[in-house]
Amino acid sequence: MEMWFSDRHTDGVKLSIRIEEQLFSAQSEFQRIDVLDSKEYGKILVVDGDLTLTEKDEFIYHEMITHVPFAVNPEIKDVLVMGGGDGGVVRELIKYESVRTIDVVEVDPLLVEVCRKYMPEIANSLTDERVTIFHEDGVKYIRSKADTYDLIIIDSPNPFGAGEGLFTKEFYGNCYNALHEDGIMINQNESPFYEEEAYQCQRMHKRILSTFPICKVYQAHLPSYPSGHWLFGFASKVYHPLNDLKKVEWKLLGVKTKYYEPRLHAGVFALPVYVEELLRDVE
Repeated sequence: MEMWFSDRHTDGVKLSIRIEEQLFSAQSEFQRIDVLDSKEYGKILVVDGDLTLTEKDEFIYHEMITHVPFAVNPEIKDVLVMGGGDGGVVRELIKYESVRTIDVVEVDPLLVEVCRKYMPEIANSLTDERVTIFHEDGVKYIRSKADTYDLIIIDSPNPFGAGEGLFTKEFYGNCYNALHEDGIMINQNESPFYEEEAYQCQRMHKRILSTFPICKVYQAHLPSYPSGHWLFGFASKVYHPLNDLKKVEWKLLGVKTKYYEPRLHAGVFALPVYVEELLRDVE
């Protein structure tokens, strides 16, 4: 008998993946966590029924949310990761010798331990000596910070339910205050393709735009995520993601990647017309 996992994209669309084995399932204090094993996508992390990452394509998401800001400011030293308990963002961050501290705010300790056990290739990065993990609520954590970080990466869950506080105008304002005067904030910005998520894209962009003087959106292709077309937000106090791109300096760092490359940089900010119109409606 075949076993399938179906990730809901809309009321009328699901992505179904044939599962070889269920490796883990438990309800933590905050959420339900499942780890599944598949032939096509490898191990799959599912949180509250939603596909969070797969071994096959997680590198695309984590590279695109991490390396874009470093190609603009290769001298980033102090980084805050909101969420990121799977370790994927940290795995990319520790490739940079310039990085001095990495603070990871992940409210659920069980998520971290599950990823360490079942996805060590990703989560072992969390043992790097530069990493400090805070099992705290991200909204409360950021309120106490001022002029602390060069980069904040919001590796957040969906913008509803337990993670909704990470998408408010107040939260983005607190991130602005927590950054140095030349700080950069990167967030995952959902998919623009389906109506429900397109609304979330607009809402996030509008709130960040009202907080940061520079706010741009870029894209990547993520096969396992809804529609496969995924957006990220680049917000900064002074850096422009295209005008301040430092291709040569980034290449000289020798960072190994499988997806991101500076020659792609301008292209990922060149958005399709329907996405430009979607964002322009709230600008």
